[in-house]
Amino acid sequence: MADAPFPGPTLSCSTGAFFARPLREAFQRIRGAGFDGVEVMVTRDPDTQEPRRLRTLADDHELEVRAIHAPFLLMTRRVWGTDPVGKIYRAIELAEEVDAPLVVVHPPFRWQAGYRRWLNEQLPGLAQQTGVRVAVENMFPIRLPGRGRVSFHAGQTLDELERFPHVVLDTSHAAVAGLDPSRVRDRLGDRLLHVHLSDNAGRGWDSHLPLGRGVLAIDDFLRHLAAEGFGGSITLELDLRPYLDDERALRDVLTHDRELCEAQLSLLS
Repeated sequence: MADAPFPGPTLSCSTGAFFARPLREAFQRIRGAGFDGVEVMVTRDPDTQEPRRLRTLADDHELEVRAIHAPFLLMTRRVWGTDPVGKIYRAIELAEEVDAPLVVVHPPFRWQAGYRRWLNEQLPGLAQQTGVRVAVENMFPIRLPGRGRVSFHAGQTLDELERFPHVVLDTSHAAVAGLDPSRVRDRLGDRLLHVHLSDNAGRGWDSHLPLGRGVLAIDDFLRHLAAEGFGGSITLELDLRPYLDDERALRDVLTHDRELCEAQLSLLS
């Protein structure tokens, strides 16, 4: 199958912020804030794993599933088994069933030699076979007492990220790694397929703040994407835990961030 055309730019919201909540609730909140697309993070919730259930929920809420985030988080390490390659193929199958053009994956840990070899040898031709693009997300070093900054993931320098055919730029992860998102965009060029957008507190940890609540120049970054003719997709991937039990506050935060993105990207009709 030929590499499918990738629509863009599109703006979606990740269900990851509602990790411990039912997917139906996540969809209700996301749609209530005016979004028409979602990135679904695969969790233990069967609604995130089973294509018929996922498609039904998406149709019920008039939401388009634009990306599947494979279960690579620590909390989902046993979802769909422990083999990262197996997780990717399961995510591709799910994406095909719900017409999502993209699967987001994490890079290998340094001790995952087999997964690293698969990424180098098998990933480049995968989109030609399936029509679903698999993009590798940038991660970040972790500060450990007495050891300083330690990187557990391989392939995380810009030189190494350029080896992947498609890359996901997470702005909060970039901030922790000391990278300017606009410069990363320039460096990656057409390899940059997808953006996980959030702010960062600037304190050396991954914070995924709502836009304008941290140190990143989000407005400048979005204008830069628009000026460069970015044709990929953008997902708001936020830490919304302070707002989950306050429906009005949650809607206000999500609506604000959606409108900010639409204005800067000239997506407003």
